[in-house]
Amino acid sequence: MGWSPVTRRIAITRSRLSFHYSSPIPGLVGLKLQYTSAVHQNQTTPMSTSAPRKALNLSNINPHVKKAEYAVRGAIPIKSEEYRKILAAAGTVSASGSDSASQNTTPNHNLPFNDVISANIGNPQQLGQKPLTFIRQVLSILEYPALLEHEGLFPKDVRERAKWLLEQVGSVGAYSQSQGCFGLRKSVARFIEERDGHPADPDDIFLTAGASSGVSTLLHTICASKETGVLIPIPQYPLYTATLALIDATPVPYYLDEPLSWATDVPAIRGEITKARAAGTELRAIVVINPGNPTGATLTEQNIADVISLAAEEHLVIMADEVYQTNVYQGEFHSFKKVLRNLQKESPGKYDHVELVSFHSVSKGMIGECGHRAGYFELVGFDKEVQAQIYKLVSITLCPPVIGQCLVELMINPPKKGSESYDLYNKEHNVIFGDLRERSQALHKAFGKMRGVSCQDPLGSMYLFPTITIPPKAIEAAKKQGQKPDEFYCMKVLDATGICTVPGSGFGQKEGTWHFRTTFLAPGTEWVEKLEKFHEAFMTEYEG
Repeated sequence: MGWSPVTRRIAITRSRLSFHYSSPIPGLVGLKLQYTSAVHQNQTTPMSTSAPRKALNLSNINPHVKKAEYAVRGAIPIKSEEYRKILAAAGTVSASGSDSASQNTTPNHNLPFNDVISANIGNPQQLGQKPLTFIRQVLSILEYPALLEHEGLFPKDVRERAKWLLEQVGSVGAYSQSQGCFGLRKSVARFIEERDGHPADPDDIFLTAGASSGVSTLLHTICASKETGVLIPIPQYPLYTATLALIDATPVPYYLDEPLSWATDVPAIRGEITKARAAGTELRAIVVINPGNPTGATLTEQNIADVISLAAEEHLVIMADEVYQTNVYQGEFHSFKKVLRNLQKESPGKYDHVELVSFHSVSKGMIGECGHRAGYFELVGFDKEVQAQIYKLVSITLCPPVIGQCLVELMINPPKKGSESYDLYNKEHNVIFGDLRERSQALHKAFGKMRGVSCQDPLGSMYLFPTITIPPKAIEAAKKQGQKPDEFYCMKVLDATGICTVPGSGFGQKEGTWHFRTTFLAPGTEWVEKLEKFHEAFMTEYEG
C-alpha cells in the first residue's frame, strides 16, 4: 500500500549538514562547510513517492573534492559576500564592493560598517586599481576589429599592435594551437631572453588560462600515485595543497624561516626529505613561491642557488611560482632560470639534468587583469617525451582563452620608448607601483603600533603576513566556537570593520603561532585606521 501525502506528513524543526576535513599539513585548518535550514516548529512537509532520488550526495561524490581546501575563498570570505549583499540591498555599496559608502549618512542596515574591503585575495581591480589604457585599447580592437576603420580613435601604436595580434591569432573567437599561438610564444621567449640574458625556446613555452591552470597541469603530470610527494613551502598559497588533494598525491611541508624574512631553509628541507622518504613517499618536486605568497618575501640569488643545488642532488623538479616578479619593493627579483643557467655555465655537467618549470601571470604586477585568466609556463630541461605528454594534457581543454593569450603578449611587450602610448603607459604603471609600495609601508607601520603584532618588512608581492599574539581568553573563546584562534580573530575583524582577511591557519604555520594575511591593495588609509582601532579594542577585551 502506497504512502499518501495527505495522511503521512513529517514535521521538520531544523536540518543541518556539516562537513569538516583536517588537512595533513600541520597548522592548516580544515574548511568547514555547513548548510542550515530552519522552519517553524509546527510547519509540516508532505512526503511524496513521486519525488526522484538524488543521484549525488556527500557520500558518493569524488572524495578528493571534499578533501580540497581553498582558504582565500573559505568561510570568512563567504560571510563577507553575505555582508556585501546586505549593503547592496540597502543601497550602501555596489555589488562589487568597489565603491566607498562613507558619504551615506543614513544607512538602511544594522552593520557597523558601510563597505566591505576584500583584503583576502590579490584582486587589484576589485579594489579600485585602474586597467592600463594601452592594454584595454588594444583588447577593444581585438574584440571588435571594426574599430580599426575609425581613424584617430586610438593611437598609432595601439592600432599597429592590434593588427599584428590579429595577424597572429586570426580571431579571438577562434581556437588556437593548444600550446598557445606560436607568434605570441615567440614574443614571450624574447621577453625571457631579455630578462635573463639566456636563450628561450618558444616550443618550451605554454600559454595558459592563468598560472593556476599551469600549476594544475604540471602537478597532474608529475604525480603518479598517492605515494608521489611534492615539497610545499609553509606558509603556502593553498592552490598547491588543494590540487594535490584533488589528484590524491602527498604534500610534504617545509617551513620558511620567519626571522630571516621568510627565506628558504635548505637544511630544514633536507630534514623533511629524509622523514618523507622514510615514510615511503616518493618525492618528485619542490614548489618555491618567489616573491612569496602569503609572506611577501623575496629570495636572494644565494637562496635560489641553494634550492637549485638541493634539487640537483635530490632529483626534484623545481616548480617556481614567479607571478609576483614585478612586485618587488626592496632588493631585486632573480628568476630561477637565470640562476640555473648561470650555475650551469659556472659548473658544467653538475646542473645539466635539473628540471625547472616557471610560472607567470597577467593577474598580478601592475597589470592586475585577474578576470582575463591568462599566463604562461616555461619548461627547462624536461625530457621531450614528457613534454609531449604535457602537450597532450593541455590539448584536452583545446586551448587557453585567445584574448588572454594576447594579453600575455601585451604584458611582456609594453609600449617602447618613443611610441605614442609610452608616456601614458609609463605614468600609469609607475603610479600603480608607487601606490602599492606606499600602502605596503603604511600598513607595515600600522602593524608596528599594534600590541602583540610583529611583521617582516614588505619586500614584494601584494601581501603582509603579520604574527599575532592572541590572548588566552580569546583562544578559549575560539575553542568554544570550534574555530582556530586566528580564524576567530579574522572573523571578529570582518564583523566589526568589514575588512576581509585570511587566517594564517589557512596557509599553514608553525604550531603555536598565529598569523593573518592581508593585501595592501585597497586605496586610502581609513580602512587601516579601522583595523588599528579594532585590534586595540580586541586586545583590551580579551587581555583583561
